[in-house]
Amino acid sequence: MLAKIYKSEAGYIAEYDRYFDVPTEKVWPLLISNEKFKLWMEHLEITDLRKGGNINFHYNDGSGNLEKIKITDYVDDKALQFEWGEDTVRFEIIPENSGTLLVMKQFLTNLTDHTPKDLAGWHVCLLRFNDVVTGESTFLPEDEWEKWYVEYKLLVHNLDNQ
Repeated sequence: MLAKIYKSEAGYIAEYDRYFDVPTEKVWPLLISNEKFKLWMEHLEITDLRKGGNINFHYNDGSGNLEKIKITDYVDDKALQFEWGEDTVRFEIIPENSGTLLVMKQFLTNLTDHTPKDLAGWHVCLLRFNDVVTGESTFLPEDEWEKWYVEYKLLVHNLDNQ
């Protein structure tokens, strides 16, 4: 399911909603564990898990370069929010029935040529996160990102032309 993108006072919000038939106490640790992070977002490493703490973004290009990302909000068992370039990314988990609703939002300052790339990247990360939560191993081809990039490019283009 594609993210919903809507206008906000500060720009746009891209929202991904994913429901898991698993209680929140099982989903939350998968979201903040560095060991599990590597399975769905291989570039990120939490180094100081708290509001005002840090996440390292490893470029994984052989250079050893990394970028420090500030955690702008953290509520144990509920929310993790961090800087993402000029934007912000927020993960929230919400108990729903006997399962968990994961809401991931990217607060977009501007729509740029790079926006569909980010959105497609997050989409694929959430597909991988689903595998981490369910314990399944869905095969995602290397070009999976490109398929979603085309979809998000169209979605962003349509927003630009409204």
